[in-house]
Amino acid sequence: MREDPALYDYRSWDERLPIRWPDGARVAFWVAPNVEFYELDPPPNPIRKAWPRPTPDIQGYGTRDYGNRVGHVRMMELLDRHGVRGSVSLSVALCEHHPEIIDMCRERDWEFFSHGIYNTRYAYGMDEAQERAMIEDSVRTIAEHTGQKCSGYLASALTHTERTLDLFSEAGGLYTCDLFHDDQPTPVRVRSGEPFVSVPYSLELNDTIVYVVNRIEPRRYGEMIKQAFDRLYREGERGGTVMCVPLHAYQVAHPHRIRAFEEALAYITGHPDVWVTTGREIAEYYVEHYYDQAVAKWGGGDSGDGGNGA
Repeated sequence: MREDPALYDYRSWDERLPIRWPDGARVAFWVAPNVEFYELDPPPNPIRKAWPRPTPDIQGYGTRDYGNRVGHVRMMELLDRHGVRGSVSLSVALCEHHPEIIDMCRERDWEFFSHGIYNTRYAYGMDEAQERAMIEDSVRTIAEHTGQKCSGYLASALTHTERTLDLFSEAGGLYTCDLFHDDQPTPVRVRSGEPFVSVPYSLELNDTIVYVVNRIEPRRYGEMIKQAFDRLYREGERGGTVMCVPLHAYQVAHPHRIRAFEEALAYITGHPDVWVTTGREIAEYYVEHYYDQAVAKWGGGDSGDGGNGA
């Protein structure tokens, strides 16, 4: 039995490469709006139910539909005011259900990365052929509807198999948001041997975790974001850090919640030495400037055993 996922090697915080982001920025700051579609009555998964109540779960569906009808526009306008381009964690079926939202994101030159097909269909229980087909479908759909190459992956509802990262790398992917283990990018072992990176994506600052799981009030959420930034900004003077705020329009963009986030966003973007960027740009910059050094020093990259231990 493995004692760890064997995807990356340990690196002590005081031994890190002295990462410097463009123009000497201390923090690479990115915002990841999850633009999702939840089916009212999805096919059953043998391991996990899609809805907490019996279907049709009108309450759950309607709450999420609020994001697509109202919340995204409110969130987009806020990000526009502060010069932030979103990195869209996309349920790619939304390209068919709500192409108008895709168009609004494209107009803003936002990045699109894959969050699976629907957020009500999970990788649990899939064999390798099924999961490969799902990943390739999502990559192809993003290219067809946005003109972009899909560089990043966040598994649908954070459901994975031991093959997920290997399959996404083989589909041409560059980075994953699914590891949650660090405040800097990390080389990840995949069986393709191609460069592949973990880009930090914070569950602690994810608005769904904050509001639904931890039941934190909006004002405190805004304070959390500021406090996280202060720490990463201070530590980023020694070596560049990454800060991600993952959002859901059906959570943060409600009228009583949006102000706290806007105040935090104004606070962050009001600092010098902050690279306001996207997930793809972070991954590409890291691969170009630091990946080979990190692999040489700590390992990573090609696993050398035909996979990541799957």
